[in-house]
Amino acid sequence: MTISFLARRSEYGPPVVMGDEAIMSKKAHGTSAVPVQDDLRWACDKDTADRICNYNRHYAEHSGYFLSKQRNFVSLARKEFEQNGVLTFYDSNTGKPLFRFHVGQRTFDEFIAESRAHGWPSFRDDEVDWKNVRILKGGEAVSADGTHLGHNLPDRNGNRYCINLVSVAGRPVN
Repeated sequence: MTISFLARRSEYGPPVVMGDEAIMSKKAHGTSAVPVQDDLRWACDKDTADRICNYNRHYAEHSGYFLSKQRNFVSLARKEFEQNGVLTFYDSNTGKPLFRFHVGQRTFDEFIAESRAHGWPSFRDDEVDWKNVRILKGGEAVSADGTHLGHNLPDRNGNRYCINLVSVAGRPVN
């Protein structure tokens, strides 16, 4: 899916941390210094992740990818959230935390419902780890290390970060 037809802004207000286009410059592995991790969470396909994370600026995994039975995302995510009180999504390249779903503005079921309605995991401002996430002019969401994540597609409730599951299926690095 391409999102070039959507209206884009050049700036977003706080708490958004804007990034410079240089973040996505060519590096050792596409736009990242490293390839995607070998053992991605939720049975995400490594080749798909590598293509979307490191060699892409406009396209996404297919709508509903995160809902496929093969991934079992909803059940596994719910279990992790119930055990830990937070569900952390890590960069598929570096393993750095990018998004943390926690009970705040909405429940887990509301998070899943909004994500299902839009076709991709959808995060809000208070769920973004701004130390590691940047928004580029035009709304592209990227990691500070050059991983393509998705896009900021604001709606009547504010900023909504529509994110590829393959981009945030990494495992934390110690």
